[in-house]
Amino acid sequence: MATARPLNSQLEAFANHKKPPQSERWWKRLLPTQSRALEVLPKVPAIIEAATPIELLRIAVSQKADIEQLNRLMDLQERWEKNEAKKAFVVAMNAFKANPPAITKNAIAQFVAKNGEEVEWWYSTLDHIHAIVLADLSKQGISHRWVTEQPNAETIRVTCILTHKLGHSEQTTLQGPIDHSGSKNAIQAIGSSAKYLERYTLMAATGLADGTPDVDGNASSANQPSAGTTETIKKMRIARNAGELREIFTAAYTQAENAKDHQAKSALIAAKDARLRELR
Repeated sequence: MATARPLNSQLEAFANHKKPPQSERWWKRLLPTQSRALEVLPKVPAIIEAATPIELLRIAVSQKADIEQLNRLMDLQERWEKNEAKKAFVVAMNAFKANPPAITKNAIAQFVAKNGEEVEWWYSTLDHIHAIVLADLSKQGISHRWVTEQPNAETIRVTCILTHKLGHSEQTTLQGPIDHSGSKNAIQAIGSSAKYLERYTLMAATGLADGTPDVDGNASSANQPSAGTTETIKKMRIARNAGELREIFTAAYTQAENAKDHQAKSALIAAKDARLRELR
C-alpha cells in the first residue's frame, strides 16, 4: 500500500507539471466538490439586497459605526430613495400616456373680436378635464395640486404639481393677466384667470390636449361641431332639471347616431355630463 506523500511535495509536483500517482488523487481532497462550491456562493437576491444603502446602514449600525459614517450612509439612502421615486414617476407617466384619456370639448364660449365680430368657440371646462384626467392619474399613483401666486396687481401665476406616491414631484407654471373682461368684479376677474391657468397647466403637465382652438377666431372650422349641435348644447347648458336635460340630449344624440356623427356624439355627452354635475 502506497504511503501518502506530504502536502508540500504534492503541490511541488503540481507546479512542476508532474502527475502524482493515480492512487493518491490528492486534488479531490484539496478542492471542494462542484455542489459544495455552488453552495458557498451567495444567492442573487442577497447580493442585490446587500447593495442597497438601507442594508449597508443596518450593517454599519450592527458593527457600531461612528456618527460620521452613519450620516454618510443616511445621505446615500436619501439620494437612493429620491432616484427610485423619480424612476417610478417616469414609469407611471409612461403608463398613463400609453393609453391617454380623450378630452372632448364640452362648453361654448363667446368672444368679441377686434373687428367687433362675435366669435364662438368650444373648449373643455376645468371640471370636465378633472373628471377625465384625474381618475387615470390616480390609477398610476399620481396626485395633483395647484399653487397660485399674484406677483403683482395685474398678474396671476399658477403652478400645477404632479406628485407620485413615492414622493417625486414635477411642476408646470404659467402666468397671465387678470381677466377684466365683461362685468366681472375684482374677485371674479382673479378667479377667471386662475381657473383658466389651472386648466392649461394641468393639460401641459400631463402632456394632453383637447384640440381647443385659439380665441382669435382664426381656427379652422373643421374641428368645430355643426351649428345644430352648437344650438342643442346651448339649450342643454340652461336646462332647468335632469328631466329636461335628458329630453334635449336624447333627441340630439339619436339624430347624431343616425348621421354617424361621432364628433357630435362626443360633444353632446360631454355637455350633458357637465350640466348634470352643475344640477347636482
